[in-house]
Amino acid sequence: MTLPRLWLTLASCAVAAPLAAQSLTVGKKVARALEQVQPADFKAHVQYLADDKLLGRQPGQPGYQMAVDYVTAQLKSFGVQPAGENGSYVQRVRLRRAFVKPNTRLALRDAQGQSQPLTMGTDYTVYPNPEVPSLPVQAPLVFAGYGISAPELGYDDYQGLDVTGKIVVVVAGAPRPFPSTVAAASQSALTVMRNAVQHGAVGVIIAASKPKAMLSDLKRGAYSVLGTDGKVAASRSYVPGGAFKLLGNVTAATFQRLLAAAAVDTAQAFAALRSGKPASVALRHSLDAAVEARYEELDTYNVVGQLPGADTRLRSEYVVHSAHLDHMGIGAPVKGDSIYNGAHDNATGVASVLEIARTYAKLKGADRPKRSILFVLQTGEELGLLGSAYFAANPTVPKANIVADVNTDMPTIIAPLLSVVPLGAQHSTLDEPVNRAAAYLNLAVEADPEPEQNRFIRSDQFSFVMQGIPALHIKYGNKTADGKNDLAKTVQAWRAVTYHKPQDDMSGTFDFEAGKKYVQLNFLIGYQVANAPQRPTWKSGDFFGGRYGAK
Repeated sequence: MTLPRLWLTLASCAVAAPLAAQSLTVGKKVARALEQVQPADFKAHVQYLADDKLLGRQPGQPGYQMAVDYVTAQLKSFGVQPAGENGSYVQRVRLRRAFVKPNTRLALRDAQGQSQPLTMGTDYTVYPNPEVPSLPVQAPLVFAGYGISAPELGYDDYQGLDVTGKIVVVVAGAPRPFPSTVAAASQSALTVMRNAVQHGAVGVIIAASKPKAMLSDLKRGAYSVLGTDGKVAASRSYVPGGAFKLLGNVTAATFQRLLAAAAVDTAQAFAALRSGKPASVALRHSLDAAVEARYEELDTYNVVGQLPGADTRLRSEYVVHSAHLDHMGIGAPVKGDSIYNGAHDNATGVASVLEIARTYAKLKGADRPKRSILFVLQTGEELGLLGSAYFAANPTVPKANIVADVNTDMPTIIAPLLSVVPLGAQHSTLDEPVNRAAAYLNLAVEADPEPEQNRFIRSDQFSFVMQGIPALHIKYGNKTADGKNDLAKTVQAWRAVTYHKPQDDMSGTFDFEAGKKYVQLNFLIGYQVANAPQRPTWKSGDFFGGRYGAK
C-alpha cells in the first residue's frame, strides 16, 4: 500500500531525533543547584509515600490524604507558593464511582425480531452510565472497524457509514502503518467514543478479537469526575454533554455471531483493517439494553504549587512539572500482601517533582526562570487519568497560559540511567530542550523500545496533549552499562513480578542515583522552556497538533 506523504513524515518522526547541534550551558549557580540534588532526599520521599501506613494512597481514603499533606508540607518548606483553589495548595476533584446493578440486561435482536439474551460476565460487560442511573437503550448495531477517523492519514472507518442513533461495534487496534504514538492515541477507548459521538452514535461496544481475551473487570466500579455543576466533567467510559448512552465489551464469540449474521468474513475483515483498509458494515442485529447503576461519591485532591517567574512579561505563562500521587490502595493479596504501596508507581515520580521544586527554589535573581513554574501532583491516574484530565481542562491558572507539561510517571529506577525515551517530545519543539538537556548530562536519546505498551497515552501527559498543550514523559532507554543495550528486557522481567502488585514496595530494587539523573534531566527540560523567548509549538503537520492544537 502506498502511504500518503504526511503519513510517511509522521512515521519518520516516531524515531528519536539526533542530539541537537546547539549545546546547553547553564550558569554556575544553576549547575551547583543541580549537583546538590541528593539521592538520599529522593529516597526519603519514596520511603514515606510507599509506607504501609498510607495503605496504597487510594483516592478518597485517609492514606491518600496523608500523601497530600506530606507533599504540601514539602512544597511549603521549599518556599513554593499555593496555586490551588481559594488560596490553598489543593484542587478538589469530586469522584463518582458507579457500579452496574445485577438487574442490568442486554439482548441482541435479529433481523426477524427474535431476541437473544446475553449473559453478563460471560458474553459481555457494560459500564454504568455515570449520569443516568436507569437507562433503556434500543439501537441498531454497526461495525465500524477500529472506530478511527484520521483523514490526515488517509484513513476513516466512518467513511460512507451512517451511524446516527446507532451503536458502533469496534475492535481495539489501529492500522499497522500508523506511527506508534498515533496508533496508541487513536485506539484509546476515550478517543473512539468521542469519534463515535461526533458521527452521531449513541454507544460503543468494543469487541474482543481473540477467543481467550478477558472481558473488563468492573467489580471495583467505574470512576468519573463531577464538575461544579454536578454533571460529569471527565471520564474514561463516558462522553459528557451529548447523546452518548452506553460503553460495553463483548467476547470474540459474540462478535463472531454478529459478523456471521451480516455475512462478513472475519479473517478478511481483520486483514483489511490491519493493512489500513476500512472494513465497516451495517450489522443485522440491534441491541436492547436496560442498564441499572448505583453511585458512590467521594472527594480527592490535586496538589498545585507555583514559583512565580522572574520576567514581568513571561511570568503570566506556566511550565508544568507533574506526577500522579495516587496508587491502587488495598486489593487482592499477592504472596500474602494486600497493600499496593506504589513505590516505583509513582512515589518515585512524586519524589522527582519534589526535588525539581527544591532545585528551582534555590535559584535567585538572574538565575530564576522567566516563566512561572507549576508543580502539579495529580489524583486518580490509576482510575483513568482522571485528576490530570480535570486539571488540564479546568486548571487553577488560565489554561491558555500553560505552555508545556513535563510529566514523570514510574521512571523505573532499577538500573543506572544511561539513555532516555522522551515520549511525545517528537511531536513538538519540546524535542529541542530534551536533546540539549540529555547531551548536557551525557545521556543518549532513543526511540521507544516498547511501543506496544502504548505508554504515551497511558499517563497524565496525554491529558495535557488533549487540551492542545505540548507535553512529554521521560522514560528509561535501552542502553546498559555492559553495552548490551537491552534494559527493556530487564524491565519486563522486573515488571512481571512488581508492577501493580503489592511487591512494588521499598523491599524492591532501586537505583537512587538514577533518580537524581531524572530530577536533573526533567529540571533542565523545564528550565529551558521557562527561559525560551517563544513558547513550545507543535511540529508542522503533526497529528496531535492538528487534532488538538486548536484548543
